[in-house]
Amino acid sequence: MYKQLDLFGDMPEEKKPSPPAEAERASGAPPKLSTITFAEKTDEDIEELIVSEKPSPALVVAAPKKGKRGRKSLKEMEAEVLSIEVPSDEILFKKQYYSIGEVSRMFKLNSSLLRYWESEFDIIKPRKNRKGDRHFRPEDIKNLKLIHHLLRQRKYTIEGAKSYLKKNKNKVSENFELIQKLERVKQFLLELKAGL
Repeated sequence: MYKQLDLFGDMPEEKKPSPPAEAERASGAPPKLSTITFAEKTDEDIEELIVSEKPSPALVVAAPKKGKRGRKSLKEMEAEVLSIEVPSDEILFKKQYYSIGEVSRMFKLNSSLLRYWESEFDIIKPRKNRKGDRHFRPEDIKNLKLIHHLLRQRKYTIEGAKSYLKKNKNKVSENFELIQKLERVKQFLLELKAGL
């Protein structure tokens, strides 16, 4: 039986199952799952569950969704690339420094990955205070955007992106800016097409 617990010391009252629940069990239809916690169950109910080894519908607890481990699919990576929220240059250059938390939220990446990219690529040089906190300048964020583009959109490896940046020092930033402008024009045309 169900027991209702009172936190102020009164004796618990017994609660009988509702008639519709009994009718569902008698009809043989699969029971509806409800989400409750083990605190609402008595020791007898939990022991009954353990002895019978059948999951009681009343004891099913909704578990949070677990994230996938390992590599992401190409669709997930493409959606992630499209969801970065780096502000435009006018807004970006209003602040002198951005914390690693702000930058990780812009790119929707872990701060550990940003620290790894910092160690791998020489063009990312955030300032560090006495405490060791990283402060990214707008130029560093633009370089991170370029590295993110090479690694996530163009699917370069770390070594491939390093060699690409070394070989094409001058052309890389120009080509990247051109790509960004073309993507903005494409987005504008898609919005215009949707409005027709």
